Amino acid sequence: MKTYLMAIALAALGTTALASGSHEGGHPGDSLAGEPGKKAKVTQTIQVTMKETEDGKMLYMPASVTVKEGQTVRFAIRNGGETDHEFVLDTQDEIMEHKKVMEKFPEMEHDDPNSVRLAPGKTGEIIWKFTKSGTLTFACLIPGHYEAGMHGAVDVTAKK
Repeated sequence: MKTYLMAIALAALGTTALASGSHEGGHPGDSLAGEPGKKAKVTQTIQVTMKETEDGKMLYMPASVTVKEGQTVRFAIRNGGETDHEFVLDTQDEIMEHKKVMEKFPEMEHDDPNSVRLAPGKTGEIIWKFTKSGTLTFACLIPGHYEAGMHGAVDVTAKK
């Protein structure tokens, strides 16, 4: 059983056994979100900045992006804020499920190719191949950040 699924099961039981652990797994190749990409296949780099505003909002810049089905994209992510933030890319349903787990285990670290957690001033990247058209979500799932506005959309346009 994947560590992530174990965390969900433990969360349902009300235990905190994995509170400071990590989860692995990522997505199978047939995921609606796509699959990890190869650096050599990148056709576009999208710069993303994570930050807070003076009025308490948390956001991504840009808040939405458009890519093409079949495209491999490099997200170059920078934490321009004053607190830790993360960038998790997935379907909206998976984001909300993961968010519930993060509320139970706020210090959980990720070991997934579709996510990165960064300290203030740090940079990271995600290389992702978008295999299906539709709309995906990227979000910070550190408790309270999503509610403060830290989420966005990736519109994956169908091949013509």
